[in-house]
Amino acid sequence: MAKSLKDLRPVYIVGVGWHRYQRLSETSYVALGLQAIRESLADAEIEWSDVDTSYVGTGYLGMAPGLPMLRYLGAIGRPLVHVENASASGSAAFRHACIEVASGMADVGLAVGVDKPDVARRAPTGVSNLADDAIAFFTHYALLMDQYTKAHQVKPRDVALVAVKNHRNGSLNPNAHRQQQRSLDEILGGKQVAGSLTPLQCCPVGEGAAAVIVASEEAIKRLDIDPVRAIRVAASAARSERAGLDGPADFRLTQDTIAEALQQAGVQPRNVDVLEVHDAFTIEELQYVEAMGLCKPGEAVHLLKEGAFDIGGRMAVSPSGGLIAMGHPVGPTGVGQIGEITKQLRGEAGSRQHRGAKIGLAQMVGNGPMCYAHVLQKA
Repeated sequence: MAKSLKDLRPVYIVGVGWHRYQRLSETSYVALGLQAIRESLADAEIEWSDVDTSYVGTGYLGMAPGLPMLRYLGAIGRPLVHVENASASGSAAFRHACIEVASGMADVGLAVGVDKPDVARRAPTGVSNLADDAIAFFTHYALLMDQYTKAHQVKPRDVALVAVKNHRNGSLNPNAHRQQQRSLDEILGGKQVAGSLTPLQCCPVGEGAAAVIVASEEAIKRLDIDPVRAIRVAASAARSERAGLDGPADFRLTQDTIAEALQQAGVQPRNVDVLEVHDAFTIEELQYVEAMGLCKPGEAVHLLKEGAFDIGGRMAVSPSGGLIAMGHPVGPTGVGQIGEITKQLRGEAGSRQHRGAKIGLAQMVGNGPMCYAHVLQKA
């Protein structure tokens, strides 16, 4: 039977760092990544030479972009792995850094996500698709929103409240791409992107970086890292699409992946205090809250309207601002979710702090067919 993190030695997050997510600029990706890495090392109060292995998650940067970036920290000959897994690139990089430390092959690992948008194109598959010119990501989620609102007799403006909440959270986050509160009228205003989706209900894809340092108990003691600020990685689950799933594939895939992560951690959905999800579009947040089993299908929108998902509510959902306000630079996104939850569980999130947070869950899908879920716990 396959093992999980609970069967291996404990892994802890000891350092987090960012370069703000932002619109495309003249800043090099090397500068973006280095700022996040140096901030995470400073947060852990360790040196670059203490890091045994590194994983770089990126979606747009091409072959081996971590090499020129990490050289600035010092060429110390340690293992370096590059990970491309669509929107879940950073989540995959984090998972594999955790696995290496949990297995005992490393004591300290770095997971860094960095990206800049580009015109990179996928290599042709040689298989034609009749919908190539008709179906885009926002079209898919606009159709899902239409299906959801009709099935559960709610209004599109109710779904748009996800964006109101997340823009409010983003306004409190100095690392967020969007840092302005928006009213419901502002969210609903402007040209519709597809169906009921408006631009402020869709994530901005820009540039940025996020980094996380993970360590074993042995390394925490040896390097004199503050154990009070160390956050346990209680579970890591990863799945890809499979035949026979009914309903939206990313919903069912999320349902299975989160269930596996919660089972590994021995946690019930109601026990989660902080949740970060792949809310590239407003409807996704509601679907993934329902997929994790917190409530029945169609009930998430009513909990949202009651304030249950606000910071200070029943469960803080997307306190970073989520992809809608924090932004979605692709490579950094999954790593940044882990960083946000870490700050929440430490009690260091400032004006975004969800009181009494002890358990957090991060979920990301990659281009639909891949899904990752991680459970973090206050040590």
